[in-house]
Amino acid sequence: MNNVQLQKLVEEISLQYFQKPFLHTAIFNPRLRTTGGRYLLNSHHIEINKKYLDELGEAELIGIIKHELCHYHLHINGKGYQHRDQDFKLLLQRVDAPRYCSSLPSRKDAKSGKMYEYICSQCGIVYRRRKKVDVKRYVCGKCKGKLVLSGKGNH
Repeated sequence: MNNVQLQKLVEEISLQYFQKPFLHTAIFNPRLRTTGGRYLLNSHHIEINKKYLDELGEAELIGIIKHELCHYHLHINGKGYQHRDQDFKLLLQRVDAPRYCSSLPSRKDAKSGKMYEYICSQCGIVYRRRKKVDVKRYVCGKCKGKLVLSGKGNH
């Protein structure tokens, strides 16, 4: 799917679920990393993360588009368009749009990667961390003993 096809899909979803036209631009933004899409308040454009289409399919993409169109139509009409607003929550329910998008499978793999394991040399308590800890600067939180990097962590 390219930007032209995305624009057409957004316009169709807007008319089908909101009975109002989408009069601005929808594009794929390759720089989006942690979100499925975003609605830009100043320009009224919608940006979509193409990875969601590639990894989770068209059903997830349609959910993201409906979510962003909720922001769009509420903002254009001067109603509560933020996640915490009642207008937004009600419109999400009415059009069956997700409040949050699913996690990308590729992001889960990245998170579950490297782990570091530290053992206190005095009391033996084990600490597991995603980030490396400076053992010269930090000590055990229980007994103030010296921390030692264990060879057991998957690093």
